[in-house]
Formats: sequence, C-alpha cells, structure tokens
Amino acid sequence: MMSSVLTTEAPGLAFRRLERDDMDDAARVHRASFDRALPWLAGRYTPEQDRWFYRERVFTTCEVWGAFDHGALIGLVAFRRYWIDQLYVLPEAHKRGAGSALTEIAKRDFDRLQLWTFQRNLPARRFYAARGFALVSTTDGSRNEEKEPDALYFWTRA
Repeated sequence: MMSSVLTTEAPGLAFRRLERDDMDDAARVHRASFDRALPWLAGRYTPEQDRWFYRERVFTTCEVWGAFDHGALIGLVAFRRYWIDQLYVLPEAHKRGAGSALTEIAKRDFDRLQLWTFQRNLPARRFYAARGFALVSTTDGSRNEEKEPDALYFWTRA
C-alpha cells in the first residue's frame, strides 16, 4: 500500500488520501465539476444526495485521493481494482496538473484500468486519450442512471 501523502510534479499542489472527514468537500468538488462539465444534467441531485453517495458508496468501495491547493480540496480520484470510478477537478483549477497527477495515483497499483465517461463530455474524453486510455466501446446510455450515452475507456501499462 502506498503512503497516504504524495509528492508529484504538479507545482504548488499537495496530494493525500482522503478520509471520511473529507467527504463533504469531496461531494462539493464532485458536484461543482460535474455540473460545469455536464450542464444538461446539472441539478439532478441535491447536496444531501451527493454526501450520501460519497458516504455510502464511494468511501466504502474505493480508495479516494485528493488534490489540494493551499489546504483547499480542488480535485479527487476514487478508484478500486481495475476501475477509476470518479475523477473530478474544479473548473477553476484545470490545466494545473491535478487531474494528471490524480490519474497517475490510480495507475500506480494496477497494470490496467478502465472507466466510463459520457460521450458528450469531450474535454474528459480528450483528457483520458492524452493519458493513454483507449476508447473500447460506446453505449446509448440505457444502462446508466442518467440515461446519457457513455463511453468506456481502457488503459494498460506498457
């Protein structure tokens, strides 16, 4: 198991494993990032539902790491064996290396990873492709909660 604190190449940012006390901040980052990236789905969930999701699902099934700028959580990654379940960075913190560093944290323990993203989320799709994830398949969204067409990406260590 890796240390719960990490040094990276993202200048000015700190990274550490999140704890349950970080749950509200994680839910807030998720919602702000999700709503900005996917405005047609904004407002679908309440803050209470987001906190429940992080408390009952994310923190119980995933290892969760955060990116911090001057002590404030600006991004997170939640992963489990062979899957990245969540990756969010606040829009105002984009292009600073947080998303790349969080992706690398998830890659450290696995030889392969996969993840879902929505087809219409073109910035996310470009981000994953630039970090070695390949598009495997797309769906019509009928099997996800949002009923939004999605895309499955796969990464394997070279």
